[in-house]
Amino acid sequence: MTISRTSDSGFAETEARPSALPPAVYRSAIALDEPFRPSVAPAPAERLDEYVGSALRLLGADPAVLQLGLRGGSLADFASADATTARRVLRALLTVRPPGPLPEGAADALDAVLGAERGLRPTVSALRLPTIAEEFPHTAFRAAGRTALWRGDITTLAADAVVNAANSALLGCFRPLHACIDNAIHSAAGPRLRDDCHTIMELQGLSEPTGTAKITRGYHLPSRYVLHTVGPVVDGRPRPADAEALTASYRACLDVAAEVESIRTIALCAVSTGVFGYPKDEAAPVALRAVADWLDRHPGRFDRVVLTVFEEADETAYRRALGGRAVDQGVS
Repeated sequence: MTISRTSDSGFAETEARPSALPPAVYRSAIALDEPFRPSVAPAPAERLDEYVGSALRLLGADPAVLQLGLRGGSLADFASADATTARRVLRALLTVRPPGPLPEGAADALDAVLGAERGLRPTVSALRLPTIAEEFPHTAFRAAGRTALWRGDITTLAADAVVNAANSALLGCFRPLHACIDNAIHSAAGPRLRDDCHTIMELQGLSEPTGTAKITRGYHLPSRYVLHTVGPVVDGRPRPADAEALTASYRACLDVAAEVESIRTIALCAVSTGVFGYPKDEAAPVALRAVADWLDRHPGRFDRVVLTVFEEADETAYRRALGGRAVDQGVS
């Protein structure tokens, strides 16, 4: 893959980047087309704390316990702790745990816990969200009738696929309880998601290039699939090459999703606007233009594309782009 950029002298340059692995190569390795069926039923809501304690006890001998700075076997102490503490410790353990087989019985216990937690979270249907055309009747955004803008927790959105803003290792966030979308999605989906990402990266044999995307199943998320993309890291004002890379990320997500026939709704997060530093007000018009261009080239492929934001500042940036001068500067 070749990315063009403008040098400090103003001349166009090209930079060769390695191509990412296409879905056809890893599709069967992660059983992408097989519906996920948990090994056990969700725990009854009134017994969830009991199941969390059981999961902690089963994971007590896992090597990852030491990565939390805990003594071997000390998870049993947390298994009897208050519900909030026990669930936070379990989530932290799964966050730092590398991919690989779980201790005997732990997979069933986690399926019961994660299934119950999914049932306790409210679910929002992507198709029931108002379109941008309905919310912004005077916008010049040309894909307004085919898209929606929604602020909320993407792990509660019932779309066929959701987008995760990943890092180049593509294995998720390893910082316990870190408030990033990568951590939120992996925590809600469960450890199989990291295992799938590890399988893909082993086949690829190199870090995930910026502006590309991978697809896995969503496991315990309400969405059946997760699209993982690496957006540009920006320090200061974005350059034209950063805008190209951000556009490539959105385009890659839509391209990969289009390869799975059953995906009709897709939720795109605000790629790179969090810890990766892309200014929100400059990222929103890039995202809108990328989505509109793709939908124009593939009419009817998706029933709804949802632009999903979590922070108020991201929502404000999109609203400004949809209703202000930003529309005239490239959104339409």
